[in-house]
Amino acid sequence: MSRRRSTMSEQFKTELAKDLGFYDTVQQEGWGGIRAKDAGNMVKRAIQIAEQAAARQQQQ
Repeated sequence: MSRRRSTMSEQFKTELAKDLGFYDTVQQEGWGGIRAKDAGNMVKRAIQIAEQAAARQQQQ
């Protein structure tokens, strides 16, 4: 089975998990232990952060 390479850095994923409140699960069970809903929320939040950064760059 091939593993996909993560687009997000481990540090960024960890920060998102802490912000969204499921980092304890990651520590105990690894990334495979999080719920699909949490993974989806993590992706949504990452997209929001990227969009905000892009908007700031356009304003400069």
